[in-house]
Amino acid sequence: MSTLYEQDFSQWAETMAELLENGQFSALDIENLVEEVRDLSKRERDRLLSSIRLILHHLLKWDHQPQKRSRSWQVTIERERNNIQQYLEDSPSLKRFLTQQWIDKAYVNARLNAIAETGIDMPKDCSYRLADVLDRSLNF
Repeated sequence: MSTLYEQDFSQWAETMAELLENGQFSALDIENLVEEVRDLSKRERDRLLSSIRLILHHLLKWDHQPQKRSRSWQVTIERERNNIQQYLEDSPSLKRFLTQQWIDKAYVNARLNAIAETGIDMPKDCSYRLADVLDRSLNF
């Protein structure tokens, strides 16, 4: 079964689903199933953190380029806030990633993206808090 996993992931996944559905547990590729289930959790976490990173990226531009503020930046922030709410509704356990530590981690890449996009040397230390990410109002 491990060979199928390496050669054709899609077929492997369908085969695993059929085996589970039919109760053929002894035929399952347990080692790779465990790895994939763990990866599912990481992917959910990464989607949440990606939304946080995008919000931070746009907040940096919003705060450091007030003359260039756009409806597009505002829409991106609102969309990602909505995405965060949906992720939390689907997986409430993701709330454990709504900490300053994770915001600071996301900020590192948000800052680099904002610098690359604007050419402005953004602050190295993150001054944004969870309330800024989730709720801060944006005024033109």
